[in-house]
Amino acid sequence: MARYGYFLASEEFTPAELLDQARAAEQAGFECLAISDHYHPWTDAQGQSPFVWSMIGALAQVTSLPVTTFVTCPTLRMHPAVNAQAVATSGVLTGNRFRFGVGTGEALNEHVLGDAWPAVDVRFQMLEEAVQVIRELLTGDEVTHRGRHYTVENARLYTVPDEPVPIHVSGFGPKAAALAGRIGDGFVTMTPDKELVGQFRRSGGGQKPVLGGLKVCWGTDREQAVKTVHRLWPTQFLPGELGQVLPSPAHFEQASSLVTEQAVADGSVCGDDAEEHLRAVSAYDDAGFDEVYVGQIGPDQQGFFDFYRSEVLPGLRGA
Repeated sequence: MARYGYFLASEEFTPAELLDQARAAEQAGFECLAISDHYHPWTDAQGQSPFVWSMIGALAQVTSLPVTTFVTCPTLRMHPAVNAQAVATSGVLTGNRFRFGVGTGEALNEHVLGDAWPAVDVRFQMLEEAVQVIRELLTGDEVTHRGRHYTVENARLYTVPDEPVPIHVSGFGPKAAALAGRIGDGFVTMTPDKELVGQFRRSGGGQKPVLGGLKVCWGTDREQAVKTVHRLWPTQFLPGELGQVLPSPAHFEQASSLVTEQAVADGSVCGDDAEEHLRAVSAYDDAGFDEVYVGQIGPDQQGFFDFYRSEVLPGLRGA
């Protein structure tokens, strides 16, 4: 049976709200937390984007739950050596409850320093080398590395956790799943796709954990919940590689103008039908996921937590 966690959407909520959600998630019976790592929100309507490493430090003080980034791109906006220090300190602050989720990123967040946005094959190369550098630094040994994409000279982390921080690699296609199987301690993917899970396991993932999840909008008025999703997260319904290549929230807003409310109603979990929520979350269990994270879209967070505490989590656990 999977573990069930809560997803903290840093694109939508203030730091104080995220901390309140983390506390409420633990009280409601969720077993773990994931948090997004963004420089920009997807759209201006979402309106937030706090620095994830500050948030993880704060989360370590208000909850005992494990925390995973969903996900960090450790290749452009911050050098792998700097990411390694952030990861190590997070591991220490959380008492070995931090897991580092990584991926190839989106231009939305990673082009802000003026670097060219690489082709996808180059991004895979950069991610693999970055993970190598980070793993070496997390040992606490002095590291000098001169690679294809990164240089590190005489770098040593003096504050490191007692246990290695697991590095979970994100992917949405077979190449990324294979890379995760080869270099990751786990796999992060957002759709309940058995074939992708199988690709990860066949490529070296074996019995390593698979993590993923979905966003929902709980509310007593389903039509209003659909409108909330359409206003705040229409980007979930954009096809193909748009999510990786569009450079600004304004571009996402332009593309999202093509997403209809009917598409949202047909493709997302909205309202207060417990069976609908159970089916959507259970699909990840059925696809072989080990951890499933659910995020609530919109302001009615406490209603969501009460609903999941009483109606959904017991059903998922067979209580």
